[in-house]
Amino acid sequence: MTRTIQQLFDLKGKTALVTGGSRGLGLQLAHALGEAGARIMLSSRKADDLVEAAAELKSAGIDVDWIAADCSKEADIRALADETIKRFGHVDILVNNAGASWGAPAEDHPVEAWDKVMNLNVRGYFLLSQHIAKHSMIPRKSGRIINLASIAGLGGNPPGMQMIAYNTSKGAVINFTRALGCEWGQYNITVNAICPGFFPSKLTAATLAEKGDELASHAPLGRLGDDEDLKGLCLLYASDAGKHITGQWLAVDGGVSAVTGG
Repeated sequence: MTRTIQQLFDLKGKTALVTGGSRGLGLQLAHALGEAGARIMLSSRKADDLVEAAAELKSAGIDVDWIAADCSKEADIRALADETIKRFGHVDILVNNAGASWGAPAEDHPVEAWDKVMNLNVRGYFLLSQHIAKHSMIPRKSGRIINLASIAGLGGNPPGMQMIAYNTSKGAVINFTRALGCEWGQYNITVNAICPGFFPSKLTAATLAEKGDELASHAPLGRLGDDEDLKGLCLLYASDAGKHITGQWLAVDGGVSAVTGG
């Protein structure tokens, strides 16, 4: 029998691991999944931030737990995956969101900063996806992986924004999503990416104050992203409403990438 739209988007009984989930876009995604009924495991580097974020989710009626882990470290990644599976029994939904950025002209960009960004934004996504899939999703022949990319992965930046490592890493995330979606489709695991545009939580306070209005003016919708704008796409990718979507990316950017041809 064909399910209703409410049934297709329902995540009751599902479990989700959200990295970088203590604030900003990660916390917004955790809210989306939890509000749809999923049990949430939050992770980020700082325990104090996780306690605060978990309290916020609990106040919204969401079942949540947390584990502090540094997703730039392989040992932490494996421990996070193992402990999440131990506590939850399995992982239905993985949201790879933990990330880093570094601003510098390409000709002067420190190599160690390049390595830091690529390690967390690309290698970290791969290692956690691999471990969760191997020990939970593949044996159960079911899973949803959602990777946070960026419209920065679609091309360059406006003048004055020099972030070569970040742009490169997010371009890699987009093709990582395509390749992994193709490879793991045989296990009924979907892999998709969200490409946010400019959101206040992604900008430093100084950049927001200095360039926030200018960045908003570049979008056909005339504004920056808000605390709701990623929720719908996240839920589509995570739920059975999106069960026939894999290896895809979609920009959530107010139309910026449509103007620039991304």
